[in-house]
Amino acid sequence: MFKRFLPSARLLAACVLGLGLSACLPDLIRPSAAMEPVPGYVTDLSRFDAFIAKHPTPEEFRSSYPDVQLILPGEMSTKELRFNNSRYFATLDEDKKYIVGGRFQ
Repeated sequence: MFKRFLPSARLLAACVLGLGLSACLPDLIRPSAAMEPVPGYVTDLSRFDAFIAKHPTPEEFRSSYPDVQLILPGEMSTKELRFNNSRYFATLDEDKKYIVGGRFQ
């Protein structure tokens, strides 16, 4: 009797396993946004915008732009006025995992 349901059970198990893997898949196949470290502050805004468009993680941002202070939502910062693109206030995605935008201030 159970032999009759065995193919269905195998199919169900394969589907559940496939759904579980597909939930993890975007993180596994996501190309890294990290690049060679850019010394100093941001002067090439088109290159910086292209980097942000790749939705880097905060760690990738810090390794790619080590001299730019990254301020994440909820972090405190001083209020001095900077005109040299040395401090970036990031906007994160809904999972709070990737940088999707922001502004220099």
